[in-house]
Amino acid sequence: MNYVTGKTTSVRATKDGEKRARKAVKGAPDEVGGEDLPDLTLTDRAYQQLEEMITTLALPPGMVLGEQNLVQRLGIGRTPIREALQRLARDGLVVVMPRRGILVSDINVRTQLRLLETRRVLERLIARLAAERSTKEERDVFAGIAQDMREAASASDDLAFMRLDRQFNDLIATASRNEFAVRSLESMAGLSRRFWYQHYKQAADLPLTANLHADVCEAVARRDVDAAGAASDKLVDYIESFARKTLDV
Repeated sequence: MNYVTGKTTSVRATKDGEKRARKAVKGAPDEVGGEDLPDLTLTDRAYQQLEEMITTLALPPGMVLGEQNLVQRLGIGRTPIREALQRLARDGLVVVMPRRGILVSDINVRTQLRLLETRRVLERLIARLAAERSTKEERDVFAGIAQDMREAASASDDLAFMRLDRQFNDLIATASRNEFAVRSLESMAGLSRRFWYQHYKQAADLPLTANLHADVCEAVARRDVDAAGAASDKLVDYIESFARKTLDV
């Protein structure tokens, strides 16, 4: 697994990581319902693909989205596409314009700073809970994500980092075993990733960002609750400083 050899390898590596993360999430007990999590539905697939396209600016702010065009582009039916767009609207990534269509939302720095005020509290809580409540299998996956993050940092591989960031967010949410904190944080993830992707070439330190994520993963893998909370705070400190730099840029 070597990010330095190029993006084809890194994408394959992150796909392997996605499989490990999904296996860990499925194997973890569901505290609420007692059943394993199901495989991705068509709506989930449509949501994940559209969210990645929006957050990586393949679908840029201000673009009008047509359902039929998305059906052809993704090869997924109209109903899952429509349901995915409804979820994206709740996340703030698209805006439903009556009689005009679906609009990819604008990016706003001051909104991002208000979002970070909430993220700091929730992410610290979730990191600490994950360190306390994660299973052995989940901790092994956290250790693997940490290694992959450090390799992405060494190669300054933005696409690998974005995909690893999704794995990290999904796994730490599951490992925290607190659906209320997770629901509150979920709607902010896409907005945060998109903001980072738009500005990172001008204002961000990608290797530092990836390494700070790796620090959280390693603290959770060690079951060090205090270290996980502290690492989460350092990560949000950096993200906030990055957001403020974009005002100058």
